[in-house]
Amino acid sequence: MIYPSNFEQKAGFDKVRQLITEKCLSPLGEEKVAGMAFSADFTTVSEQLNQTAEFVRILHDGDEFPAAWFFDMRYSLKRIRPEGTFLEEKELFDLKRSLQTIHDIVRFFHVPGGEAATCPALAALAADVMVFPQLTGRIDAIIDKYGRVKDNASPTLSHIRKEIASTMNGISKSLQSILRAAQAEGVVDKDAAPAMRDGRLMIPVAPACKRKIRGIVHDESASGKTVFIEPEAVVEANNRIRELEGDERREVMKILIEFTNAIRPLAPDILRSYAFLAEIDFIRAKALFADQIHAIRPDMEDRPQVDWIRAVHPLLYLSHQKQGKEIVPLDVMLTEENRLLVISGPNAGGKSVCLKTAGLLQYMLQCGLLIPLYERSKTGIFSNIFIDIGDEQSIENDLSTYSSHLINMKFFVKNCDSKTMLLIDEFGSGTEPQIGGAIAETLLARFNRNKSFGVITTHYQNLKHFAEATDGVVNGAMLYDRHLMQPLFKLSIGNPGSSFAIEIARKTGLPEDVITDASSIVGSDYINMDKYLQDIVRDKRYWETKRHNIRQQEKKLEDLAARYEQNLDTVDKQRKDIIRQAKETAEQIITAANAKIENTIREIKEAQAEKEQTRQARKALDDFKASVLEAEEADARIARQMDKLKRRQDPKRQKQKAANSPLFDKEVIEAGSNVRLKGQTSAGTVLEVHGKQALVAFGMIKSTVQVDRLEKVSKGQIKEAIRRSTFVSAQTTDDMRDKKLNFRQELDVRGMRGDEALQAVTYFIDDAILVGVSPVRILHGTGTGILRQLIRDYLHSLPGIQTCHDEHVQFGGAGITVVELE
Repeated sequence: MIYPSNFEQKAGFDKVRQLITEKCLSPLGEEKVAGMAFSADFTTVSEQLNQTAEFVRILHDGDEFPAAWFFDMRYSLKRIRPEGTFLEEKELFDLKRSLQTIHDIVRFFHVPGGEAATCPALAALAADVMVFPQLTGRIDAIIDKYGRVKDNASPTLSHIRKEIASTMNGISKSLQSILRAAQAEGVVDKDAAPAMRDGRLMIPVAPACKRKIRGIVHDESASGKTVFIEPEAVVEANNRIRELEGDERREVMKILIEFTNAIRPLAPDILRSYAFLAEIDFIRAKALFADQIHAIRPDMEDRPQVDWIRAVHPLLYLSHQKQGKEIVPLDVMLTEENRLLVISGPNAGGKSVCLKTAGLLQYMLQCGLLIPLYERSKTGIFSNIFIDIGDEQSIENDLSTYSSHLINMKFFVKNCDSKTMLLIDEFGSGTEPQIGGAIAETLLARFNRNKSFGVITTHYQNLKHFAEATDGVVNGAMLYDRHLMQPLFKLSIGNPGSSFAIEIARKTGLPEDVITDASSIVGSDYINMDKYLQDIVRDKRYWETKRHNIRQQEKKLEDLAARYEQNLDTVDKQRKDIIRQAKETAEQIITAANAKIENTIREIKEAQAEKEQTRQARKALDDFKASVLEAEEADARIARQMDKLKRRQDPKRQKQKAANSPLFDKEVIEAGSNVRLKGQTSAGTVLEVHGKQALVAFGMIKSTVQVDRLEKVSKGQIKEAIRRSTFVSAQTTDDMRDKKLNFRQELDVRGMRGDEALQAVTYFIDDAILVGVSPVRILHGTGTGILRQLIRDYLHSLPGIQTCHDEHVQFGGAGITVVELE
């Protein structure tokens, strides 16, 4: 249950809803956002959170999610239920594209090795969705890529459109002939072109000359300086065009009716697929909003709890982000031991923001939205969320501010339980402080008795004492820097906060005698108690900082110890591997030696030697084996000692080498020096020096140059010169970008002389090739055709020109040349 009815406006959720609506692609998703509601069902909320979190992962992974065509076709599909109705061309085109999007989304989640494994919740959502590939194929057969019925949709339509094209071509030729004759007689301007009026081609004529062309006057311009005449010779042809267009409409309608009859039985299944499309649009919008506010899917349990680390108010975060400000996150904790948090502190210190953050984030969570928290945070589910914030006074209902608060408290007491979150701002205010504080304390005790959770803000001392002395209720303070006299917007749970009334009054410049008199009225005990609270908060901050630093040092020491242990383990493992390899090598040597010994003995026996000689030979070989082993051990010891000495000597040698290395001397030019001519950038290498002349190699060219004309350069200077000469400058790149942005695809050369027009066309074509824009249009007018022919001849002589042709008669005809580049 949510109370009151305007909870979303009070908590700021209406603005969140609006931000999510703006991220939807269609009315399908917008309706789902409008219907988004609070839920206390753990399974439902978990499923919604999982879906949104998986879509955020898709956005971060950079996968090409199919989101091109989200159209709401529900009205059109419901409209065709009666027989005889049909889908228009645009509706059919949108239906095809949106059905293709549904098919692509379902395939996105079910492609082998795709998103099904990493997005199980979304894959389950798309599991039973029907797709219609055959239907989209049939629509493709009759609708072209521009959304019009294709000519080959039926033989009749193909015949009609061919006849329309043929008739239009005849009208165009007739009009061009009439227009040229009229221009030759001076009846029509030389740059005039046929114009389309009410679907009929006409000739624009000055009113004074309208009787010199036989035909029908159909229209005139807004200024009255031009009338549009349909020549008598083309009236019948235009009438035929009208008849053919009527035949075309009837044939198109017939095709659409036949196709709609095939779609009608499938309409219920298609509507269910559009419900899936709406759900995807809704989830995508939620994911985009979550990504914008850096929200996560927190750990959630099916019980009331709030253990939030670094919680952020999303609307405040977005506002601060626009202004370039940092937001201070909050740590909020409501547990079974401390269910009710009583927050105190100075005005404008962040108490209400903390309360709104708690209410808004919990409401967002149970509406299936991800919330901006730290990953180690834990959240829970509440059955009820009640809020009392702001001024609810009403003249019409005869309610004062305090009366409205009491009505809310009456509802709270009656309906709150162990699964309720209460949000009460300025608890007890609005009436006489003593009795207001007493009523507030009694209500707080009742809320605690009902095991309710909540965040409550107040300035009353009795509520602070009650929270300190009562189990289930805990104090919280919004911290304030007493030295800088500014709020820190940090929540500290465990101690009450001070209102800093005396300090704030002194900062605002209130006379000191007024502050002294006020202090004497309330008494020194009250003032001292406030100071003690401030001291407690200050000391707590100090020790928390100390503890934080100690934890960081301990963590650093633990990391170092773990690293050293890992290194020791690695060294020990390497030592064991080396010993094992050495033993294996030694065993191989001994085995080979034994084989040699046995071969020697066999050879002695085969030579029939005496036994004594055989024993002596065996003893000699044993002595040899022992000496080999001792030599290997000695060699190993010597090698280890040499390695140690070498390691000790290496730093000394490096220092000595650095000390003995020659310095770069720019005054000395000798063979092998890198030089360049003074005032130039190209560098070369000196091959020989003979007195005051030097032989220098600049690339493949060798030249003898006076030494005083050369200057020595370092390797770093050579690299910089190469870098500067290799890359295009930033200025050139910016100029190219500006040229491309400001380039116009049409050049008007009317009124220019031939050489002027060709010069302009030259620059224009060069710029078009430079920025890579095609096609371009050159407006030269009709006139006598000389300028047109001159430009055409010049264009045909240019490389990089693919074709030149007249513009369509409806857009200027022979008065415009369309140039297509290669």
